[in-house]
Amino acid sequence: MSIHGILGEQTTDYPTEYSPETLYPIARSMGRDVIGWQDDKLKLGVDWWHAFELSWLNLQGISQVAMARFGIPASSPFIVESKSLKLYLNSINFTEFASWDEVQTLITKDLSVCVQAEVTVEIFSLNDDLDDKATGLLIAQPEGICIDNALDNSSEKVASYEHPDASLLHDGKTATILESSNTGKVAQPYTFYSNLLRSNCPVTNQPDWGTLAVSLTSNKTVDKASLLRYILSFRQHNGFHEQCVEQIFADLSQYYEPSELMVRAWYTRRGGIDINPCRVSDISLLPQPSRLIRQ
Repeated sequence: MSIHGILGEQTTDYPTEYSPETLYPIARSMGRDVIGWQDDKLKLGVDWWHAFELSWLNLQGISQVAMARFGIPASSPFIVESKSLKLYLNSINFTEFASWDEVQTLITKDLSVCVQAEVTVEIFSLNDDLDDKATGLLIAQPEGICIDNALDNSSEKVASYEHPDASLLHDGKTATILESSNTGKVAQPYTFYSNLLRSNCPVTNQPDWGTLAVSLTSNKTVDKASLLRYILSFRQHNGFHEQCVEQIFADLSQYYEPSELMVRAWYTRRGGIDINPCRVSDISLLPQPSRLIRQ
């Protein structure tokens, strides 16, 4: 995957005037072509971005500070390059606005133009933790079973992989099919998470760390150790956050053939911004946005 633009520059000039042209779109097809799976099945979900360094001027010239959440639909043809978003947000630091709503309207317009889809923008004051609307910014905990210790009783040494390896999901074994003597195959719900997701930025090669959560319903048994091996195989993979989550969603879909599937990740912050992609097999499975203690 080859990306050019602001993210790959060694030195950067930070704009001091409103500069929407700073936003740099990246085609989702670049990551999805690598996955080589059914594109339409990766278009259900949202990428939630949290920005913690949002600032502008009021009409008196006094700096205003806030936090923001951007919701980019997975159906958008483009994502926005993260460093270009940081520079764009910096470009409004010295721009005067009459109200917070005016800031929200402007950012909504510019991001929507960049990704060519309707982006949702929420802006929170630093005191909004006392308000119901900021619940999603409070520290949450992933649901389900943590699988980070699933290999503790194994003597095997976990190998390093340049690319994620979906064959690790079955590790040479066939998944057990859950069946009932009366009704045939039985679907079982599973909810797991791991704090050990790691990948590399495809432009800078810097490491990206995150927590991954998976909820699926399948008549195949899920082996926690095999799932952990698979997650660890991403450690040297070069891929954007969105592409990594979509790769996991595609691999789990193909192996477990789930009737329901949700895959989401909370990545740690860089440059005052964290990215949290989520993909679902049905839009009714879409969870609420949230943030974790690492963010």
